[in-house]
Parts: sequence; structure tokens; C-alpha cells
Amino acid sequence: MERQEAIAMWKEYNAEEHLFRHALAVEGAMRAYAKKYDQDIELWGICGLLHDIDFEQYPREHPAKGVEILQNLGCHPDMVQAVKEHAMDMDHRETLLSRALYACDEMASFVVAVGMVRPEGLEGMKPSSVTKKMKNKQFAAKVDREQLVKSAEDLGEEISEHIQVIINGLQEHEKRVRAMDGFALLTHS
Repeated sequence: MERQEAIAMWKEYNAEEHLFRHALAVEGAMRAYAKKYDQDIELWGICGLLHDIDFEQYPREHPAKGVEILQNLGCHPDMVQAVKEHAMDMDHRETLLSRALYACDEMASFVVAVGMVRPEGLEGMKPSSVTKKMKNKQFAAKVDREQLVKSAEDLGEEISEHIQVIINGLQEHEKRVRAMDGFALLTHS
């Protein structure tokens, strides 16, 4: 599946701008990890983009309905497995793609949230800016900090390195998304 086809498919099921920003953020993080691990960048990026395809229309059936949608589209089995596992409460995810998606899902949006309160956005952001906000329980209060750390560890990444990979991926993806789609990850940049 090509990226533009994936975006069109995503938009068939979703209209909320904040959900699209989340999808784009996870896509950017997943592309960065695919590059780091020498994996299929398009597959990993599209996995990040479509991981919540069912969330707006079928929140109670998430991610099962998304798995069904992706299977019907003939998506790669590893992608379908990663989407299935990303929202499940489990100790071990079967594949590297699954572990990466789980680790990137919340952290990518958390990093974007940190960028939203910085005048420079993502530019010049350091992992310490993110870990400082992680300690502030009132900032993005619904985000489970323990999950952010544990998912990075499950991926085999130290938390600061994990955050840096995501920051780098989001910075690169921000430029790409603006050029391709005319859309910004951060609303104030």
C-alpha cells in the first residue's frame, strides 16, 4: 500500500484533526525506527499511520475493528499483528514491529505535546525536555509514564535514546509532511 492510499483510507474512517496529527506523529516515529533497525521504512510508516484507523468510528472495538479493516485491505500480516498488539495489555509483543509500534504510540504524541509548549517547537529539542515533562504529572496527565518507560525497555532502548530517535524522526517527518501534505504536526509552528 502506498502512503497516499493509506492516508485516503485513514480519512475514510476518521475526520478528527487531532487523531490525524497523532497518526502522523506515530508514522514519523515508526519511520525513524525502521531506519535505525534497517527495516522496511514504508511498511513501518504506514503501520504507524494506520494503527488507530478504527478509533474514531469504533472506539469500543479498538483495535479489533482496525485489524479487520487492515486484513480486508490485504495489509502485511506483520502490520496487522502490530496493530492488534499495540492496544493490548500484555507482557510480550511477538515482533520487532509490534514492540516498536507499542513504544512509539504514546511517546510520539507526548513528544509532540512537549513541542507544543516550546516556542521553538521540535527544533533543538533534547530528551531532557521530554523527561522533565514526564516528571510533571499534570502535563498530559492521562499519559501513563510507566508505560512510556517500560515500552522503550521492551524494545531494548534506554529511555533517553528512545526519545532522541523519536525526536529525530518527528523533526524529519515534520518537514516531509509539510512538503507532501501541507500539514504540520505542531499547530503553532
